[in-house]
Amino acid sequence: MTADGYTFRHVAWMEWIKLRTLRSTTWTLSVGMAATVALGVVAGYNTRNAGGDPTNNVLAGVLVGQVITGVLGALAVTGEFGSGSITTTFGAVPRRGLVLAAKAVVWGVAFLVAGEAAVIASFLLGVAALRHGVPRPTLGSPDVLRAVLMSGAYLALTGLAGLGVGALLRHGAAAVATVVGGLFVLPVIIGAAGHAAGKFMPEMIAANSLAAVKPMPGFTWSPWLELAIVALYSVVLLTAGGWRLERRDI
Repeated sequence: MTADGYTFRHVAWMEWIKLRTLRSTTWTLSVGMAATVALGVVAGYNTRNAGGDPTNNVLAGVLVGQVITGVLGALAVTGEFGSGSITTTFGAVPRRGLVLAAKAVVWGVAFLVAGEAAVIASFLLGVAALRHGVPRPTLGSPDVLRAVLMSGAYLALTGLAGLGVGALLRHGAAAVATVVGGLFVLPVIIGAAGHAAGKFMPEMIAANSLAAVKPMPGFTWSPWLELAIVALYSVVLLTAGGWRLERRDI
């Protein structure tokens, strides 16, 4: 029980009500996950290399889904700062770290459920769209279920990273630009430069290890270790965001 009378359960319920009543968020997440599935189907249909990794191809939509969850995570925090409702939230629950923790759990679960549903649908429909002669993996094939489930978990982790960025910057445009730049622009620049740091970028890890049955050259660590690296980004950003919320005025 906190000094204001609210427990974590109470605060989490408040955050759930906020999420559930924001129809724009529900629609954006739904459309974004639908786009993730659609891209997977298109990628599956265009797969012609019988010796490649069809599973990786049909999960290509994860690269779109990560932007949706990352941006929504950022806006989940900055939207309250922009509207001024954060004043009411912190007035009711002065422990700002508790608010961010509850928000991370509620949004994290929402992202995980939506992400897993999207990647499973992307896999099933994408495999169905594969052309004749291309191997058709199943969820029972070696490492396929792992790749599918990790891809959904990755979408949840990018959403939590976005939440951390939003708490750090508190400004919608800046947070969105940082998320998009970190997920798309920075990996391209590092990759073009041929720098070894590229293998530590979340997008590169997702595309070349998490969503892959046959990991790409340079991504030789266990996919579980790669997932832990991505999770570390989320933990660090959320911790930094919570630290800043506690030490800055609204």
